[in-house]
Amino acid sequence: MAISSQRSSDGSRSYSLYLIPGTIGFILIVLIPQLANLGLSFTAWKGVGTPRPVGLQNYHRLLTDDQFWGSMYHTLLFIVSMTVIPVCIGLVLAALLFDYVRDQFGEWVSSFFRAGFYLPQILPVTVAGVLWGWILNPVGVINITLKAIGLDNLAQNWIGDATYALAAVSLVIVWIQVGYCLVVFMAGLSRIDPSLYEAAELDGANWWSRLVTITIPLLAPEIFVVVLTTLIAALKVFAPIFVITAGGPDNATLVPSYLTYYHFFTTQRVGYAAAIAVVQTTLTIALAVIFLRFQSQQESKE
Repeated sequence: MAISSQRSSDGSRSYSLYLIPGTIGFILIVLIPQLANLGLSFTAWKGVGTPRPVGLQNYHRLLTDDQFWGSMYHTLLFIVSMTVIPVCIGLVLAALLFDYVRDQFGEWVSSFFRAGFYLPQILPVTVAGVLWGWILNPVGVINITLKAIGLDNLAQNWIGDATYALAAVSLVIVWIQVGYCLVVFMAGLSRIDPSLYEAAELDGANWWSRLVTITIPLLAPEIFVVVLTTLIAALKVFAPIFVITAGGPDNATLVPSYLTYYHFFTTQRVGYAAAIAVVQTTLTIALAVIFLRFQSQQESKE
């Protein structure tokens, strides 16, 4: 009995050693910078000299800053384009490729389309942003095509007009995100017993019925992971905005991450930028905790 306890103690100690590098990395790369940023949020500082304590002044300013609240509103819209739409499209495409295309045309056709949809995820965001900047340009592919088929009145300055810029950037984000959702869902579908689909088909269930009664319920873990990760990505979206519109025109695509960048590097209001980052980080963590608790409750019910 003593020997068994000794072995258990030694095993726990050896496992703890493997946690040390990750713990040190977390403290140095995540925790310390976050604490430093929190401290800066209570100061007025231009990046040089000594930070001047101002208490809650930066947070008070947030409450009356139209730019900040406008950026939060845009974040809600980007949640739709980064989470809701890609998850729905990715789920339907994954089910089609797995349950229909693979059976009708073969595995290689399904793999070809899967790779094609995933390609935007492989491209660096800067490359994708520049590419779409050319496409959406007033003299880009979209407007040239519209004019070529006689639809000159539909040609617009897609990323230079505040009316269309947000929708144009959202389209780019959907294009990037769909591949990620598709691949995760197809990986989840590979663990589902094919006999379930065969039995449902024999019972007369059409493709939509199989999607609703088999695919979606059994893909619940994958759906949760995709929704959580894309939601976090939507809350901190920066690169597509930076590359395509730089928050413009007229702040039409401004988001908290870009607003933080703008105040840090352009206006040099480092303390205010830090306060925006603190609010953004707190919101992200809070939503992640809520989602994880919800998932835990769902698993306990099952």
